[in-house]
Amino acid sequence: MSSRRLQLVWSIKQAPQAMLRIAFASTDRCRVNQHFGAAEGFVIYEVTPDKATLVGVAEFAEEAMDGNEDKLAAKVDFLAGCAAVYVMAIGASAIKKLMAVGIQPIRVGEVDAVEELLVEISGAIRDGGVAWVDRAIAAQAKATASDRFAAMDDEGWQG
Repeated sequence: MSSRRLQLVWSIKQAPQAMLRIAFASTDRCRVNQHFGAAEGFVIYEVTPDKATLVGVAEFAEEAMDGNEDKLAAKVDFLAGCAAVYVMAIGASAIKKLMAVGIQPIRVGEVDAVEELLVEISGAIRDGGVAWVDRAIAAQAKATASDRFAAMDDEGWQG
């Protein structure tokens, strides 16, 4: 079975200031219950201080846990733009690939409900104090600042 993907694309030109895309390795879209390398599915949310919106779902063919490093590329590609991915377990090579593209892998100790994690992430965006969330928001702000002249050009500023 080949992979299947769904991603929603918004027509709004500017996203809310404090927003992070977060992925969860899940077979049922309700619980984090998959090892990254063997994950059969991911669900992606855009999380703000006051809400979380489902924006992407992917299903992948069942994979063996060992011996197929090529399986990681499609998963990392699907997660492009995410600040973090929650998983039950993850190998060193997957961590290295995710970190290289700016995605923080987060391992949960037991099967965690996606909804509860979304509430925690929203609170961390609003209140601060969670290191990886603070870093992701700072990186996002830095990237936005470097694009300000392009945004001014898009708005028709003359100068």
